[in-house]
Amino acid sequence: MKTALKLLVLLLVPALAGLLWLAWPDLREAPVEQSRAAPAGAAQIERGAYLARAGNCVACHTQAGQAPYAGGRPIGTPFGEVFSTNLTPDPETGLGSWTPGEFWRAMHHGRSRDGRLLYPAFPYTSYTRVSRQDSDAIFAYLQSLAPVQAPRREPALRFPYNTQFALRAWRALYFRPGEYRQDTQRTPEWNRGAYLVEGLGHCNACHTARNALGGIELDRNYGGGPIPSLGWEAPPLAPAGLMSDAQAAEMVELLQAGTSRHGVATGPMAEVVLHSLQHLQTTDLAAMVSYIRSLPPAAGAPAPRRPRVSEARRQELMRQGETVYREHCADCHGDRGQGRDYVYPALAGNRMLTGASAGNAIRSVLMGGYGPSTATHPQPHGMPSFAQRLTPEEIAAVLTYARGSWGNQATAVSPVEVERR
Repeated sequence: MKTALKLLVLLLVPALAGLLWLAWPDLREAPVEQSRAAPAGAAQIERGAYLARAGNCVACHTQAGQAPYAGGRPIGTPFGEVFSTNLTPDPETGLGSWTPGEFWRAMHHGRSRDGRLLYPAFPYTSYTRVSRQDSDAIFAYLQSLAPVQAPRREPALRFPYNTQFALRAWRALYFRPGEYRQDTQRTPEWNRGAYLVEGLGHCNACHTARNALGGIELDRNYGGGPIPSLGWEAPPLAPAGLMSDAQAAEMVELLQAGTSRHGVATGPMAEVVLHSLQHLQTTDLAAMVSYIRSLPPAAGAPAPRRPRVSEARRQELMRQGETVYREHCADCHGDRGQGRDYVYPALAGNRMLTGASAGNAIRSVLMGGYGPSTATHPQPHGMPSFAQRLTPEEIAAVLTYARGSWGNQATAVSPVEVERR
């Protein structure tokens, strides 16, 4: 009898501990306030509109060709697709029946009005740091929009990732509700920047590598890495741990205008500038850069495995690439890769071009593209797509040449890498 009791205890204690571990994030939730808010004033709505832009809410919650904030946009993940929800005040399919407390719970705890756990494609792991006052302002702004009927689309995720149990386990591993606390040893500007970068800006959602379960690897915080399902790679935000005043000023300019003296926002970052950052006050952008400047160097994602290129093959690609460059690239980027200020980015010393992975450079040559249209640069210069004009061999050659010229010392690019893109 005693043996059986001991066995039962040995089985029950780990089981209870496991249940407590799974439920811990939920146990920290405060009761939801069901009271309706008083009618919002114009100042609160205007503030909420600004904060919604800071969070880039419209980008994910707007399907191409549909009403803003009506949801339905597919968001790819390594586990399948989820679809953004309707944030307009439609009472049946949107937020029209929600209370400010229920919206706050979604932002702070990642739980919907009906009690469902939300998928972390909605970045509540960052939004949990947003203050209740700011959450209420965003809700007031969303309630001021014209209601649009747009039913929720069910996610298309593989089993078991489509279960609430899997979400509980994920949250127990990677999510702790929290709030931003001021660092009294830092300046108000730094604290404002930290609040925006770590909260509404959710910058580490892209600029930090993720593990096989989609959890952010905090030991690699802001070290850059692949952006799941987009095919682009986010650069490290503080690659060397140091940023000069001139570099900081240029970063503010790039975030606001989409184009700076030496660079242009491309890929997913162009959309962030278009919908979000260009609309922020310069003081807020400077505060964000102030915080980013303080970030310590961090290891990025492990370097991707790339086809080996022999020295003889590299020299061959360099010779071929120089010919391709002079024919197709030099008119814009210059004979020495110097570019043209505020028009065509320099290739000499270009971090996107010379990274350990050539993925972003390959995509840029294949797909071309434009920087974001902003108030400062409403008609940005673009780069044509070369997917139909150059062969994989020629693209590999010109990238090898650019990555190994004008002081650049990056590795060669294999035609196999181009074909894989």
